[in-house]
Order: sequence, then C-alpha cells, then structure tokens
Amino acid sequence: MTDDFRFTLRARDGGARLGEILTPRGAIRTPAFMPVGTAATVKAMYPGQVRELGADVVLGNVYHLMLRPGAERVAELGGLHKFMNWPHNILTDSGGFQVMSLAKLRKLDENGVTFQSHIDGSRHQLTPERSMEIQRLLGSDIQMQFDECVKLPCSHEEAERAMRLSLRWAERSRKAFGEQPGRACFGIVQGGAERDLRIESARALADMDFGGMAVGGLAVGEPQEVMLAMIETVMPHLPEHKPHYLMGVGTPDDLLQSVKRGIDMFDCVMPTRAGRHGLAYTRWGKLNLKNARHAEDPRPLDPTSSCPAARDYSRAYLHHLVRCQEILGMMLLTWVNLAYYQDLMAGAREAIAAGRYDDYLAQVKDNWTRDGEPG
Repeated sequence: MTDDFRFTLRARDGGARLGEILTPRGAIRTPAFMPVGTAATVKAMYPGQVRELGADVVLGNVYHLMLRPGAERVAELGGLHKFMNWPHNILTDSGGFQVMSLAKLRKLDENGVTFQSHIDGSRHQLTPERSMEIQRLLGSDIQMQFDECVKLPCSHEEAERAMRLSLRWAERSRKAFGEQPGRACFGIVQGGAERDLRIESARALADMDFGGMAVGGLAVGEPQEVMLAMIETVMPHLPEHKPHYLMGVGTPDDLLQSVKRGIDMFDCVMPTRAGRHGLAYTRWGKLNLKNARHAEDPRPLDPTSSCPAARDYSRAYLHHLVRCQEILGMMLLTWVNLAYYQDLMAGAREAIAAGRYDDYLAQVKDNWTRDGEPG
C-alpha cells in the first residue's frame, strides 16, 4: 500500500480508461461507481454489504453532515470512517450543490453562502475555507472544492458568473486544503452548457494542480446529449494523469456513455432512491415492482445474479413488500440496484482491459431491450 494519493492509468480502449487510485486506505478501481452515503450511511444497506458488492469508495456530504451530527462531533468520535464503520475510501462533496438545492433563504456573495437549514431553519455559513475545514474534520480521503452549481438551462451570463466565482473559490479551496498526505482535493469544472466557459474552467483548474478533476453542474435536467457534449468538450483539457469524476451521474446508460468518453468516477442517488420506491435495475432492463403483473410471478429478478436479493426472492414477494411499503422491500431492491451498478462497472473494467469496450456497451444495451425478461 501507499502513503500517498496516486492514480495509475493501466489501459485505454478508445476514450475509455482503466485505472487505479491508491490511497493509504486502499485501492479504488476505475471506472468506479461510488454509492452515496449522504448522512454517513448508504440508505437501507449495511456497510459490509456495500463493500461485498465491490464498492471501493462511498460518498458523504458536507451540507448534511455539518447540520447533523456536526463535523466537530464526528472528529471527536474518531472521524467519519470510524463513525460509520467504513474503513475504506470516502469522498466528500463540498456542500455547494445542496446549499443551492435544499437550503432556505440563501444569500450568496464573494465570500461564500449564508443559508438557513432545511431541517430547523438555523442559520449557517459555508465558505471555501469552512467547507475544506469540515472535510478535514471528517477525515475524507478525497475532498471537493467549494463551488456554485447553476440550474440548467440558464443564460450564458449566469453560467459565466457562476463559473468565474467557482474558479475563485477553487483557488481558496486549494489553499485551504493545504498539504494532507494520502488525501487529495479535486477541482470542479463548471460553465453550464456553454462550450467556451467549460474549456476556460477546465484549463484554469488544470493549472491549479488539483489531485483530480471533476465535471460538475450536469445531470441537472439537461438532455443526455448536452451532458455528453460537455464531457467531450472538456476532456481534451483535463490532465490525463489525473482521475476524471462526473458528479451526480446517473442512469446506467449515462455511466457507460461517459466511460466511453474518458470518465473514471461516478456517484448518484439513483440506484438507492429507485430501490426505496420499488424500481429494480437488472441486466434485462428496469422493472417497476409496483406493477400488478408481478403479483403472481414466482421467478426471481435474475436467477444467475451473484446478488442474493436478485436471485433468491420472487418477483411476487418483492411486489408484495413494495405494495405494503415494508422496509425489507426497500432493503432488497436497494441491494439489487447497487449490485447491478457495481457489476456494470466491473464489466466495463474487464472490457477495457480486453480492448472490447464498444462490444460490451452494445451487448449491455441490447439486454436492456428485453423488459426484464432474460434470454
């Protein structure tokens, strides 16, 4: 193992990249999907389950953890890894997106954002320095710069204002991060759906020598083709020897299309949120277990799956649990979905290593056309 933060690019297949991030806490195999553990828990999952599915890293969030239980309290209790019983890698989001989307009565200025908690109305301030201080207290292995994420669509002027503010905050975040051996701070490319702004942001961040590069401000309601166009726009300007992280994305197709274009890391609440609402992701497409057609179906979701939840429980039983809003239904379907997302990334890694990523993508997409029916 290493005492440093290190990224190694092991193979390429077109734009797709096979790599490995090494930290003192272990390896992150890329392309990687990071389950979202917003409030120090991946909802409806035991930490051991998440690890067994193949996750090398999970995500926590500054906004939620600063409100409950508080970063200082987590630090006093031994740090986030110990607090949530996850000894492996953790990435923390800076809180910027949640401030914009969840907080009440927020006020933004050059220094940062003052806002009221969506939980109890208490007043707080997040600045680049405070966001980095919270992430240091939590002890996360990958820490994100504080940025402003605009909603799309927006005007060129609004995208430019937020992008330039995010660049100034990036400089402050990088300085506040300081030197933390074995950890890394990632910059976040912003610029809305504007090619010129995305390029300018990527180039400026590359010059700041962050440990990794993220593409933010996408998967916020824009069509997939816009998201992919922005990835293609910025990719030539991201350092090749640094990991590339697409924030908040997305559907299985979003992931595979983005891997094809050079993205190494993903996070999204979609598989866990879908599982809590009765939607299963399988090799054969999506299944809504609320539908009455599953009520008398004795088949499992996927008899060949390595995930017990997909293999050992009937569709009829899962339908029953979902219709009764039983907690077990949420647990089983979250398990199914996270297993599928991890399998999807494992398959991508194998395909890149073998030089057959396009074939893998075509086969996976063909399977999705079967409406949950194998064979």
